[in-house]
Amino acid sequence: MRIGLIGAGRIGTFHATSLSRHRDVGSLIITDVDRDRAHTLADRLGETAAPGVNEIFVWGVDAVVITAATAAHGELIGRAARSGLPVFCEKPIAVDLPGTLEALAEVDAAGTVLQMGFQRRFDEGYATAREVVRSGSLGRLHTVRAMTADQAPPSSLYLPLSGGIYRDCLVHDFDMTRWVTGREVVEVYATGTDAGGPMYREADDVDTAAAVLTLDDGTLATATATRTNGAGYDVRMELAGELDTVAVGLDDRTPITSTEPEGPPPAIKPWTGFLERFAPAYEAELAAFVQVVRGERANPCDGHEALQALRIAEACELSRHERRPVSLAEIAGAHE
Repeated sequence: MRIGLIGAGRIGTFHATSLSRHRDVGSLIITDVDRDRAHTLADRLGETAAPGVNEIFVWGVDAVVITAATAAHGELIGRAARSGLPVFCEKPIAVDLPGTLEALAEVDAAGTVLQMGFQRRFDEGYATAREVVRSGSLGRLHTVRAMTADQAPPSSLYLPLSGGIYRDCLVHDFDMTRWVTGREVVEVYATGTDAGGPMYREADDVDTAAAVLTLDDGTLATATATRTNGAGYDVRMELAGELDTVAVGLDDRTPITSTEPEGPPPAIKPWTGFLERFAPAYEAELAAFVQVVRGERANPCDGHEALQALRIAEACELSRHERRPVSLAEIAGAHE
């Protein structure tokens, strides 16, 4: 199998490394807007660098992996669809909802595969939580608490391109809320603060955010995020039912210190970032994509799943700006 990888940045490098050593991947063609970066990565892995995106499609590949800048995702997905090629794409599909719907329409019209990179679906902790919830052992699920805390903020250059903390960061928690519980979000109320510095205000973004989500069975979920958590990278989820409560992301590397005299000791080596915390999950999602391309399994996370998470993020942004609850039915494209 020959795979074209577009984008040789941090996550692209990780994915290229995983694919290069996969037994069912014969070769990679790697390209990036920075040609030197693409050549350096290709040389290190013993793969081929292409001078541009056109060569990915002209030279012939069996599938495409998109890890380019967000603004390019929609166009690249559409081009791959028109070429009849299966695609793995890091979130998001596009920078906005109209662009997302346009790209999905191209995929649907072509009948091709689009697998989205929501890596937490391949994390053992989240997968086990999903099984526990579906088993009924928690009893009636009444409360979900999800959180994502980055250790250090992104650069001021990245923020205006990120889509905002709800679309860029909390979208993973929104996806997990749906995937783990099996329920849909029907209403949100969101707020945030930009007290972390002027770069957030300049980007019309916030550095700390919170949202209350009402699920379609009445379960309440909270989702919080911050760009600056000096203790370390902290991603967790708690699911509380009438019979029991379980937690995801609680281990000896969780960057949290108990104030109880008999509490657990602080983490000796806290998580520092998403690539370290979710490395096995990132590898597993690419391995799954290879299986999808080979026809050995169904798509584990198609574009319409990503669309649902984006709708929640869009509703949160609207709620934050207008300071009111927002129904998911208000969001454009809510009914296909």
